[in-house]
Amino acid sequence: MADRPSQTATAAVALTPPGVGQRKPRQASATRRRIGSIAWSSLPPLVFVAILLGWAGAVELFKIPAYLLPGPLAVFERLFTDANSLWIHTQSTLVVLVIGLLLSIVIGIPLGLVIALSRTAKQLVYPPVIVLQLVPKIAVAPLLLVWLGFSLNTKVALVVLITFFPLLMASISGFRILDDRLLYLTRSMGASRWQTFWTLRFPAALPVIFSGIKTSATIAITGALVAEFLGSNSGLGYALLRASGAMDTEYMFAILVILTVIGVILNYLVEAVEWLLTPWQRRAA
Repeated sequence: MADRPSQTATAAVALTPPGVGQRKPRQASATRRRIGSIAWSSLPPLVFVAILLGWAGAVELFKIPAYLLPGPLAVFERLFTDANSLWIHTQSTLVVLVIGLLLSIVIGIPLGLVIALSRTAKQLVYPPVIVLQLVPKIAVAPLLLVWLGFSLNTKVALVVLITFFPLLMASISGFRILDDRLLYLTRSMGASRWQTFWTLRFPAALPVIFSGIKTSATIAITGALVAEFLGSNSGLGYALLRASGAMDTEYMFAILVILTVIGVILNYLVEAVEWLLTPWQRRAA
């Protein structure tokens, strides 16, 4: 008789549909993961907000003069009041930046492939590239002004000189990263060199190449600014130089905000292209 309640409870558990007792824990676990994901994704903007609040608090607390360090509200207000002139200068800088970076990509990646796969090219082409990289670009800039004049070509050439080498090195490393055993395997299966390149070597090199593109994109902004410092009548570098001479600190900080936004957008654009061209990495993640 004492065993009947336990038998009844066992029968009730056995008759319970599968998954009914597990739904609430699973739903709670999914909710926790979703909340954790949202909190993790919110960290970067929260850090940015904390920096702005700390900046504004430091200016108010220590009574820092505006000509030394303006507050964030004054800087953002200047972004709106001088939006027209800032946009004109931003367009000029973006043209130099995009053209120079695209030329570096078009030249650097194929040259990196040739150096990585050809011993002759490595002996003939690689040493002059290294020597060119060792020459300070600031020292080359006046020569570019003499050869090309105060034109768009001078600024683009300086951006290419600054961004070319990191992308070239990333391309060489990427095309060499493939394990030789995989190459032996594809040859034993009868694959041609072209098939091996498109299905094996090039996909393996893409993550490393995109890392080089991100580095070059960041340096390209510096190259464009240096080119506009040396000789230009437009662009954010030119506007920054004039604002520095006039001690217009708010305008200088507004330009720095724009340059930061350009850098962030460039980085996300490169990451988006990488995400599209490397679907196997998404599946692995």
